[in-house]
Amino acid sequence: MDEIWYKLYDAAKSVLNARKISEYVTAGEVSAAILSKSGRIYTGICVDTCSTLGICAERNAIFAMLTAGEQEIDKVVAILPDGSSGAPCGACRELMVQLMPDSYGDIEIMIDMKSGRIMKMAELTPEWWI
Repeated sequence: MDEIWYKLYDAAKSVLNARKISEYVTAGEVSAAILSKSGRIYTGICVDTCSTLGICAERNAIFAMLTAGEQEIDKVVAILPDGSSGAPCGACRELMVQLMPDSYGDIEIMIDMKSGRIMKMAELTPEWWI
């Protein structure tokens, strides 16, 4: 497995910090790191609310990338509360598709850090509506 995956995992793990913000909001149970095409790493955490105002860690990382002026994603890793990695949810996948409609299929997703299982978005979203 390429060394960059360990850097991404470590970056995501460094912001994983589950905490209760208020009786209505928790944050940091899931974290993510995005590698942009330029080689920069962006991180984000999930924010869960008692209504639909929450946001996933992957989208938070993508928004940090967009804020920095970039829009092309190369690799994504999400860290779950137990430290394992997993696939992005449908909303996160949808955002990636819409950001990169002509090349989203090339985005690499770390499915299982322990085994080194990586999938391309084309495998996770073979026939997206775009």
